Amino acid sequence: MSLHVVIGFGPTGSATARLLAERGCSVRVVTRSGGHPEPGIEHVALDATDPTRLTDAARGAAAIYNCAAPPYHRWTHDWPPLAQSVNKAAEATGAVLVLLGNLYGYGPVNGRMTEDLPLTATGPKGRVRAAIWKQALELHEQGRVRAVEVRASDFFGPGVTDGGHLAARAVPQLLHGKPVTVLGNPDTPHSWSYVPDIAGALVEVAGHERAWGRAWHVPTAPPLSVREMLAELAGQAQVKQVPVRRMPPAVLRALSLFSPLLRELAEVRYQFDRPFVMDSTAYCTEFIASATPVDEQFKTTTQWWRERLDTTS
Repeated sequence: MSLHVVIGFGPTGSATARLLAERGCSVRVVTRSGGHPEPGIEHVALDATDPTRLTDAARGAAAIYNCAAPPYHRWTHDWPPLAQSVNKAAEATGAVLVLLGNLYGYGPVNGRMTEDLPLTATGPKGRVRAAIWKQALELHEQGRVRAVEVRASDFFGPGVTDGGHLAARAVPQLLHGKPVTVLGNPDTPHSWSYVPDIAGALVEVAGHERAWGRAWHVPTAPPLSVREMLAELAGQAQVKQVPVRRMPPAVLRALSLFSPLLRELAEVRYQFDRPFVMDSTAYCTEFIASATPVDEQFKTTTQWWRERLDTTS
């Protein structure tokens, strides 16, 4: 059984670890706090910014998956040392380095986003995400690591809670028949990457040499606006559609004074004020893959939220 090391156990880290375990791999999850063992999954508590300890934890691994998610307002502070540590561990162990990335590095784009676009973001979060991949790619081209990045749009699906635009701020409201207030234009097209599809892509590229040395976009369904997504979720949940309102800019500015998350979202407001569409043709063609059918995405997500709300009520 090959060993795979997953850093982070949020929505994508946990989905990736469980998918690997289902496929018969031995999985070691690295987080600061550790966790409870699951079949095929070992949890190790350590600070992944410590390259010595991380290297020790990754000895003998076939791949290291960096699915970590530092607090949003601390990206520029927390990401660089974490990325450097992961790079060192991959180089020391020879494990394939699989990075979970996003679309911030492109900055505002007119038209569909493809992997060959330059990483020209000017905001601090976009620049740090671009720098992480550029550093890993440079090491790959020097022959020091074998690196690949999988880029996803906004996460959607089971396990996505406070960090998702269509999660804790929206789905419980919908299921309880209450209006949903969203950031940005609720009617602009937007790409949503389904968490199980993200995990599937991470695992897929780790095992194929032809995938290494470049970035890939996760297989993602055609774009839908926030209003359309909520209407589909309401249909699957068999509840009435609810009013979808845009948060007034003045209210957003006022709330930003007290919320680090909302304050940081100013950099990426363009993602919800204009079309934000990711093209995943390259991945789907190379790996003969496709996104999970949207009906299944909506069904699984509403079921997950209902179960979560039932257990917390």
